[in-house]
Amino acid sequence: MPNRLAHETSPYLLQHADNPVAWWPWSAEAFEEARRTNKPVLLSVGYSSCHWCHVMAHESFEDQPTADYLNEHFVSVKVDREERPDVDAVYMEAVQAATGQGGWPMTVFLTPDAEPFYFGTYFPPAPRHGMPSFRQVLEGVRSAWTDRRDEVAEVAGKITRDLSQREIDYGSTEAPGEEELSGALLGLTREYDPQRGGFGGAPKFPPSMALEFLLRHHARTGAEGALEMARDTCERMARGGIYDQLAGGFARYSVDREWTVPHFEKMLYDNALLCRVYAHLWRSTGSDLARRVAVETADFLVRELRTTEGGFASALDADSDDGTGKHVEGAYYVWTPAQLTEVLGEEDGGLAAQYFGVTADGTFEEGQSVLQLPQDEGVFDADRIASIKSRLLEARSQRPAPGRDDKVVAAWNGLAIAALAETGAYFGRPDLVEAAVSAADLLVRLHLDEHAKLARTSKDGQVGANAGVLEDYADVAEGFLALASVTGEGVWLEFAGFLLDHVLTGFVDESGALYDTASDAEQLIRRPQDPTDNATPSGWTAAAGALLSYAAQTGAEPHRTAAERALGVVKALGPRVPRFIGWGLAVAEAYLDGPREVAVVGPSLDDEAAKALHRTALLGTAPGAVVAFGVVGSDELPLLADRPLVDGEPAAYVCRNFTCDAPTTDQERLRTALSR
Repeated sequence: MPNRLAHETSPYLLQHADNPVAWWPWSAEAFEEARRTNKPVLLSVGYSSCHWCHVMAHESFEDQPTADYLNEHFVSVKVDREERPDVDAVYMEAVQAATGQGGWPMTVFLTPDAEPFYFGTYFPPAPRHGMPSFRQVLEGVRSAWTDRRDEVAEVAGKITRDLSQREIDYGSTEAPGEEELSGALLGLTREYDPQRGGFGGAPKFPPSMALEFLLRHHARTGAEGALEMARDTCERMARGGIYDQLAGGFARYSVDREWTVPHFEKMLYDNALLCRVYAHLWRSTGSDLARRVAVETADFLVRELRTTEGGFASALDADSDDGTGKHVEGAYYVWTPAQLTEVLGEEDGGLAAQYFGVTADGTFEEGQSVLQLPQDEGVFDADRIASIKSRLLEARSQRPAPGRDDKVVAAWNGLAIAALAETGAYFGRPDLVEAAVSAADLLVRLHLDEHAKLARTSKDGQVGANAGVLEDYADVAEGFLALASVTGEGVWLEFAGFLLDHVLTGFVDESGALYDTASDAEQLIRRPQDPTDNATPSGWTAAAGALLSYAAQTGAEPHRTAAERALGVVKALGPRVPRFIGWGLAVAEAYLDGPREVAVVGPSLDDEAAKALHRTALLGTAPGAVVAFGVVGSDELPLLADRPLVDGEPAAYVCRNFTCDAPTTDQERLRTALSR
């Protein structure tokens, strides 16, 4: 039996193209084959930088006897969750409902009608820790399919009915007000870890969306507690092992509460979101640490994740060759005191161990340490530390590097475009803005079709077959809106409008609720719909944010109304589960603030006074403020209409809630108008 993955664009599927398992990609043909042969379907879902996905692949899917059994008794379907988040979401909901937990690899057994009847995640090759072996699971499922088919059909039907009846009642089409946002802040305060920063216990994930809410809430209300939680969490993460102290960039999460030992994979979306958070923290506080981390993370994105075509790759693996041919998690990043001395010599090796918290016992495995910046670091010679970092980075570059998932995901590139555009503008780095423009060009050129419909992925310049989901439309629109504010180029606003028109026509129902897939997308056993944040902002609240900003730039009433109605879910969930709807809370802050509309006009785009006013506008902390910049008399952006110079000087116009301030030529007055 052939393995059918060789021509897929997903790096994860291609990793399985040489398995002896006769894999199918997710397709109607796979389920037709299951019907024709009267076999159940094994659905295996994972992603390329998933450690336990690799483990199960090596133990089971590369094993010939296991493959032979699968090929004889099952139709095996392999899915990259990053390419098909809709398929992943539907069956993960079933797994979590049935078992109380989820994760990847996800292993689900389906009928030929795609109805699930048995679930799990990782299964070992032999029984251990109370888990059956994968072979035992396969034999049990085959036995049930052969001998108890009526029972299987009954279970599958019940699960599918239960899933289809799960509708979100979000209570209101009204946006949240002061009371709900104060309640959300109180909820976050209760869950805050004052000793270590962040929320909850181990494992600890960077709370990017909640941090954005806290910064915006402080900007709007002056609440010092909100700023303190954001600032302290950002500092703890930046000093911890979750942050790459040599090359910049954040790992996926910390396995402990102290941010010491990361799960070492580096994801595009985490780094895009965190780059933006640290840039916004600097904008609010002037923190040198926030500036350094924002710039280093932006440089990491461009240096290590940029593809030949100008987009951004999805991830770097956690695992790499430890030098013996064995793939080990974290091998690329960890150090012993002896290794430091070998690279740096006795004196600098000792200094590096002190500076980075590298100990004889180690903070990771087998006496190895993850580099950190301990709180009691003391005073060090900056030039000497810079030399040490440079030499360690050069030595590390000689190690076998982690693999890279070169798949370009539209949504995550949208997040990166927004982060790089803003970071470049704040810190005088036009190269970062240019990188954002290049990624946006790729999305327009390759991912958008003639109807402005968006494809989710591409790889090596070849567009994938899967349609964009709500988060793709929303996050790419967010990136384009940020580019329009930074560059003054109206084409990005126009493209954002095309995408958001699709949101209004294809993803919103009559109640104002949003779905994760378009109305004309492939019909699954349930149409996925989730307003809560996961590793990225939910498509629902990301769409609300982009719709709100677009309405502020253009005056488009349908877009503002849709944003207001979408924020009803934040009114319902914000006070109850603020950690899981942080982006919605951030958008609600922008809604309560107006958001403010800023138009800056000058005699030319190169006029120094006009550029200074433009940068001041971009640095305003008012939540969700939108900025238009252009030449007087330009029709490039709607906010520039009827905005003359003032006494021949460049001027800024600030409006909010249909009321405008007097135009100003003074940076300080503009700064004041865009702060609390």
